[in-house]
Amino acid sequence: MDPWAPDPAENRRSASTGPEARRAAHPDGRYDPADEWQNPPGPDQGRGWQDAPRPARRHRSRRSWKFVTLVTVAAVVVAVAVAATIVTVVAPGKKSHPVVGFVPTGTSPEQDGEQLTTAFLTAWGAGNLGLAASYTDSPQAAEAALAAYRDGLHLGTLRGSPTGAIRLPESAPAATVSTPRVKVTVAMNDLVAATASTGTISGTWTYHSSLVAYQKPDSPAWSIAWAPDDLAPNLTATTHLAAVPVAPKATSVLDSTGNSLTSYGDAGLNTIAGALKASPPKDLGQPGLDVEIQSATGAPVTGSQAVISAPVDATLATTISAKAEQAARGAVAEHPQSSLVAIQPSTGQILAIANNAGYNDFALTAAVAPGSTGKIISAAALLSQGVLTANTPVECPAVYTVQGISYHNDKGESEPASTPLSYDFAQSCNNAFSQWWRQESNGRLASVAKEYFGLNQPWDIGLGKPATYYNQPASASGSELAQNMFGQGHLTASPLAMASVAATVANGTFKQPILLPGAAQAAATPLPTNVDAQLKTMMRDVVTQGTAAGLGFGPTVYAKTGTADVDNQGQPNSWFVAFDPARDIAVACLVLNAGYGAQIAAPEVQHFLANY
Repeated sequence: MDPWAPDPAENRRSASTGPEARRAAHPDGRYDPADEWQNPPGPDQGRGWQDAPRPARRHRSRRSWKFVTLVTVAAVVVAVAVAATIVTVVAPGKKSHPVVGFVPTGTSPEQDGEQLTTAFLTAWGAGNLGLAASYTDSPQAAEAALAAYRDGLHLGTLRGSPTGAIRLPESAPAATVSTPRVKVTVAMNDLVAATASTGTISGTWTYHSSLVAYQKPDSPAWSIAWAPDDLAPNLTATTHLAAVPVAPKATSVLDSTGNSLTSYGDAGLNTIAGALKASPPKDLGQPGLDVEIQSATGAPVTGSQAVISAPVDATLATTISAKAEQAARGAVAEHPQSSLVAIQPSTGQILAIANNAGYNDFALTAAVAPGSTGKIISAAALLSQGVLTANTPVECPAVYTVQGISYHNDKGESEPASTPLSYDFAQSCNNAFSQWWRQESNGRLASVAKEYFGLNQPWDIGLGKPATYYNQPASASGSELAQNMFGQGHLTASPLAMASVAATVANGTFKQPILLPGAAQAAATPLPTNVDAQLKTMMRDVVTQGTAAGLGFGPTVYAKTGTADVDNQGQPNSWFVAFDPARDIAVACLVLNAGYGAQIAAPEVQHFLANY
């Protein structure tokens, strides 16, 4: 006979022995059915206390003297149609007390653990994080972790299912009653995404995890033993998951015609190729997607990356022109410590970068005084302010003293008071410019460098790391500013910056130098038309009647020489900048510790233009 089957005698009880009759025997109204537990009726009162509701079925290994009444309060539809219930436990001599929990209906602990896990996964997948967390023994921590999982992965859909369960060894001493504990493995399929500038990158993350489910002591209800790695392996209380885009790599970096930059053997181009391979532009190829574990600060945990989709790598073409690069390499070969940059004025595209200084990339990294090539900016400041014009007579004294410091022109040269500024410029007479320092004080010279020439600010030429290639101190005053007016003092520049200065005059408008076609460019105010025209006149005079006369430059070349003295250096640094609007080209050359600009740097530029 089934010991849990109802007794037919229950239906044959005498009404005189039922609760109503016994209530009538208590006219004071104090009858309490619970008294039946304290004073069970005698033999003449039928079945007596055995009339209590039959206990909820327990696993055979967990049967006891307790009897329970199951009152269903909520249902969760899951694959196996199990229910969350309130369990009321009632014992002789004790008051009843409800226990809220999930009561499975399996025939084994393994089935019960899988049912609970299915309910947890169903609620989680439906986005009901509170309900899912309630199936654990730490709902608050579990709900916070589920929310972090959703947010970090930009979760679209989530599907999970148990794939197996094993009963764990009993943890209680042999002398006590132990509750079953089950380890349930889970297969997960998540649609995850990472937001990137190129759009949303998404993919499916498939992985396995596990959790431990157990039956609560003295209760038919089950719970999940909460741990952060219930959600994914290796998670901790201080880490979280994140879906992150993975940038593609440049398989090779090429010039504009498909030649590898490294094929030229130039230190600067080799550095550029390495930088672009390590950090290519965002629009190269196709980004991939990883899921990774991150620390509380967002730092990735080494070795935690799971590949969702691999990036698609691609080749990367730069603006470097094969013809210009070959001409530049030939030019800098004439002298050691040489560097040269060529730019297309109409676009700002860098056509050539060449160095002849071992592993040094002085074309981009040099930070030295530009010498008299800096007078292009000083002249622009004086012209735009209306202080002078190209035809204004300006004396160039052999010596000019400011704040007790005297500045001497090279070889004691001087020009009379009737000399036009353009001729002073062509002859590169320093004190024709140093004497105007008061007019350019309060940072005006630095302001003009930025406003019209785009200098004194970081440029990202395509390497992903903005850098400042020209620095004119805005705080310069007095004797320091007087030096800046003729390109000396604490003023520093690179060949890239000075090639851009020449290109700005050639084009009339600054175009930030770039190495990648279509890259973002900083902007500047166009040179006033009359200022640009006067600068062109003055730079042409350098070629026709100034320091670059007779060097073989053609009729469409405009230029400026520069010679920058350096303390404790045997020879000055040699500079030369030029542009040829007929060929849309501007160039700057620097030769360190070499001599006069007209003697060393100018011939290298002439070599470049003749072969371009």
